[in-house]
Amino acid sequence: MTLHANFRTGYVAIIGRPNVGKSTLLNKLVKQKISITSKKAQTTRFRINGILTDKQTQFVFVDTPGFQTHYTSGLNAAMNRVVTQSMREVNVILFVLEAMCLDQRDIAVLKILPANVPIILVVNKIDKLADKNRLLPFLGEVAQVVKFSDIIPVSAMYKIQLAELLNTIRNYLPVSEPLYDKDEITDRSERFLAGEFIREKLFRLVGDEIPYSTSVVIDQFKLENHLHKVYATILVDKPNQKAIIIGKKGEKLKQIASQARKDMELLFGEKVYLEVWVKVKGGWADSESVLRNLGYE
Repeated sequence: MTLHANFRTGYVAIIGRPNVGKSTLLNKLVKQKISITSKKAQTTRFRINGILTDKQTQFVFVDTPGFQTHYTSGLNAAMNRVVTQSMREVNVILFVLEAMCLDQRDIAVLKILPANVPIILVVNKIDKLADKNRLLPFLGEVAQVVKFSDIIPVSAMYKIQLAELLNTIRNYLPVSEPLYDKDEITDRSERFLAGEFIREKLFRLVGDEIPYSTSVVIDQFKLENHLHKVYATILVDKPNQKAIIIGKKGEKLKQIASQARKDMELLFGEKVYLEVWVKVKGGWADSESVLRNLGYE
């Protein structure tokens, strides 16, 4: 690929409260599933960089956890630190807001945005609007809260106006050589992504039956003759949560593992052998040592 004479490269943080579509936006922009999604709030826990490179630009998108305004655990505090740290290290911020939804949680996040970084308001889920005429007054209302560099309404799910969003972001990135190879789509390892895919299926298939405080540890991850062997443990707080995840005759856990394995094979491009266990470890979400071992700073 021949690079443009004034090639641009930069970091773009995707910021917003939980469940506004940040991870979906990242996946659609880089055209690959690298960040997990579910209806459960705070599905994203770690900073994940998604990379998109074309002839003119290398966009390094920084997907962050949804910012919690009322956190009660060490886990949520750690995730909020990920968000605030990310905002200090980027060239542009995308503040993602759901169309026709502006409340105190959004305003709380807006108030912590840095003043020295361009902020693009991305109003997501416009496909759900029955009356598009309501959108313009809503944009005016939001613009009264913070001065945005640009405002772009989109539908991440249906890729509406994503090309316009990319062109807008490009204008704010510095002229620079690419930081990553043109074929790279994330800075995260396959081992990390394997754990995330298991956690996504856990949230999607068990849902509200288990509390938020579950996590996944990859015990072993190795490649043998084009076969990925993955051994993982799901951490829960209480024995009854373990029983729920395993399910009757182990069927729920088998379903979680089967769907996660299919996602891994799609991304890795090779066969995957996956074994998943469930372990009770009470109070892990408030344990600094456990959180550190799981990758939280």
